[in-house]
Amino acid sequence: NEETEIVVNVGGVRQVFYGDKLNQYPETRLAELINCLSGGYDSIFSLCDDYDPGKREFYFDRDPDAFKCIIDVYYFGEIHMKKGICPICFKNEMEFWKVDLKFLDDCCKTHLSEKKEELEEIARRVQLILDDLGVDASESRWKKCQKYIWKFLEKPESSYPARVIAVLSFLFILISSVVMCVGTIPDLQVVDAEGNRMEHPTLDSIETACIGWFTMEYVLRLISSPNKLHFALSFMNIVDVLAILPFYVSLTLTHLGAKLMELSNVQQAVQALRIMRIARIFKLARHSSGLQTLTYALKRSFKELGLLLMYLAVGIFVFSALGYTMEQSHPETLFKSIPQSFWWAIITMTTVGYGDIYPKTTLGKLNAAISFLCGVIAIALPIHPIINNFVRYYNKQRVLETAAKHELELMELNSAEGKAASFKTELEDLEREGKDGPFCNSRLKVSHSDTFIHLLSEDKHYRTRLQSCK
Repeated sequence: NEETEIVVNVGGVRQVFYGDKLNQYPETRLAELINCLSGGYDSIFSLCDDYDPGKREFYFDRDPDAFKCIIDVYYFGEIHMKKGICPICFKNEMEFWKVDLKFLDDCCKTHLSEKKEELEEIARRVQLILDDLGVDASESRWKKCQKYIWKFLEKPESSYPARVIAVLSFLFILISSVVMCVGTIPDLQVVDAEGNRMEHPTLDSIETACIGWFTMEYVLRLISSPNKLHFALSFMNIVDVLAILPFYVSLTLTHLGAKLMELSNVQQAVQALRIMRIARIFKLARHSSGLQTLTYALKRSFKELGLLLMYLAVGIFVFSALGYTMEQSHPETLFKSIPQSFWWAIITMTTVGYGDIYPKTTLGKLNAAISFLCGVIAIALPIHPIINNFVRYYNKQRVLETAAKHELELMELNSAEGKAASFKTELEDLEREGKDGPFCNSRLKVSHSDTFIHLLSEDKHYRTRLQSCK
């Protein structure tokens, strides 16, 4: 009832509650305090950390800031998480006070789900590192070799030779792209027996060497991949195939296609395939975290990009129609139709302005000036959200990387402390049993000369929760 008074001290912060408010949610811990006094001290201490009978005050060693937010449910029927509180810790506090998560506001639930995803990503990265460091004695020699090749080609940070291979792969991509561009210079081309221009043999040899490297790299990664289907369907691996495939198709058509079709058709097919070599420039994204971050930022900015395209589409249609109508009175008009005017509107709104189509009347020039200003505004609008997404994702990746390293350091530290404590106990047992000193020293020396991470071989040293949530 209203006269029932409950005094709660949470982390040094004293709060007074009344029974009518607490009984609105009888399944919560604070509501259970009302009836626990009749159950004796066992019932009391099952709910709180300490109790003062003189003051009739319950003590809890919990976070007072989180508690101030949680008690809002008794007054407002919902909970808002205070800024600066770790969402995972706040969720744990709500579970302690037996308050359902459904009372948490939607904006706070979004923040909580984002934090959960971050922790899952940290756990995944930590697990990958542990898997790389761990050695399973039951694995076959081929499995161990497969794992070593995969780490060698996919994780440049794993060793110095892996970094060298990554740099070499990056250089081959650049050389291949430069050769593709240089090969189109007429002065560097040669003329074959039929009088057709073709790439210089030296450039062809360099191209063949680059394709050989790309092929070997792709085959080794495919063989060592733990999941072949996921590997084959990955976007970057599809890019790798598109960068390699034209070379072999062109080679096949050149040697075998002449027997099946006319030589001119073969040459046209080869030229069409050679343009697909531009796909190899996208291989740079594999070795550039900046390009990967930009790709993610564009994916997260589909809504803003869609708005940009919609604004431009509406503006192009309106201004091209107005331009065509206003320019019809001029005898030398360049606006022959509305679809032809689309080209003028596009290059005007995007501030390119080639000058091949331009207005000649006063109203047409005024229309062009307005379309130019509208185009600048429309293009500038989505830039800020895209940049924000880029910076947010880049900073998030750095935080996750740092958190994963910090997590490993804590795990190794806890493992070392546990090992030291168990070894100290073992030494004391040996001394009590009357063992000689040299035996103990040799055991100590062996323990300190051990270089493997104990955490990877002893399940009891695995930590059960992430300490990096804050």
